[in-house]
Amino acid sequence: MPHVVVIGAGQAGSSCVAKLRAEGFDGDITLVGGEPVPPYQRPPLSKAYLLGDMAEERLYLRPVSFYADNTIDLRLSTRATAIDPVGKTVTLENTDVLTYDHLVLTTGSHPRTLPSAIGGGLGNVFSVRDLADADAMAPAFADGKKALIIGGGYIGLEAAAVAAKRGVSVTLVEMADRILQRVAAPETSDYFRDLHASHGVNIVEGVGLERLIGDDVVTGAVLTDGTKLDIDFAVVGVGIAPATILAEAAGLTIDNGIATNSFGQTSDPAIWAAGDCASAPLGGHQIRIESVGNAIDQAEVVAKNIAGTEAPYVPKPWFWSDQYDCKLQIAGLNIGYGAVYVRKTGDAQSHWYYKGYQLIAVDAMNDPRNYMIGKRLIEAGKSPAPDLITDPDTDMKALLKA
Repeated sequence: MPHVVVIGAGQAGSSCVAKLRAEGFDGDITLVGGEPVPPYQRPPLSKAYLLGDMAEERLYLRPVSFYADNTIDLRLSTRATAIDPVGKTVTLENTDVLTYDHLVLTTGSHPRTLPSAIGGGLGNVFSVRDLADADAMAPAFADGKKALIIGGGYIGLEAAAVAAKRGVSVTLVEMADRILQRVAAPETSDYFRDLHASHGVNIVEGVGLERLIGDDVVTGAVLTDGTKLDIDFAVVGVGIAPATILAEAAGLTIDNGIATNSFGQTSDPAIWAAGDCASAPLGGHQIRIESVGNAIDQAEVVAKNIAGTEAPYVPKPWFWSDQYDCKLQIAGLNIGYGAVYVRKTGDAQSHWYYKGYQLIAVDAMNDPRNYMIGKRLIEAGKSPAPDLITDPDTDMKALLKA
């Protein structure tokens, strides 16, 4: 009986094993996860869970009983230490050896951290990636405390929003010229800069961290412009890196993550990859998309192909971020955009990215209707004239029929 081993019990790993059973795969399935809890949602960790608005059990992607009910061998608190592609085996840290017919790597990613030389190893210096991280930092988010957020991407901004809502005095530093510079247009940066300023967050752009200060626990920070801050804790949100160590050691091709073909296979046809750790071909490049939607869709395509379908993975990117009372929804990829057009309807606002005459992405702030319209337009390959987008009298839904 064929055996599928999945390493990494996150969103992609859970989606893969569930889809295998849904596709009628009746072989053995083993899902290996390093954490002591079943697969869970990560996005709420820096939002509702950190605020205390969501219990741990609500994070779980599926009931614990789902895995046993579907004869999926879920091995928690267990890490894989080596892959032998020739013998088709995986060695676990408890010395167990699993033999596979198909191996799926859904190892995810890990947060980039600060070097110990500049204080990265001090107490109360946190990253936001897994449940243990969120649990460790939650007590620090207390009224009257002072925090430094390092990095103005979505993770940093979400952490800043939670801290501000908890009564923490927040300074956020972004070394680039503006927050969200890597992922969004200046118009979107401006929107969120104003939003955070309205909640008392001090955003400092074009300035980095020189070092954190403290003996065992962080007590202060020195910025690259010489500014000195007294702080009680720091949150590091300077990006993530794909978890590729196992794949590299196994001799798999690495190209912006674990390189896969359009079907999800790595350079070894018996080994597949999906989620944050994997890159897929798109537009002549190996593109790695860090999102829940990608983790689900890519993993499900891998499962279908293991079960016998030959289905290429066609990314349909979507993302979201919750900050204060604003829900940001993003459709598409804005890589290579040349112009951005702004549409405002009351408190709702959306930013439409064009590459030449082609609509490629939409950022929608508290504007779910136009987010859905933009997503459907992008997926259908339709690109309305920008003057229609910016005209408040345009019937946006009618653009889907044009």
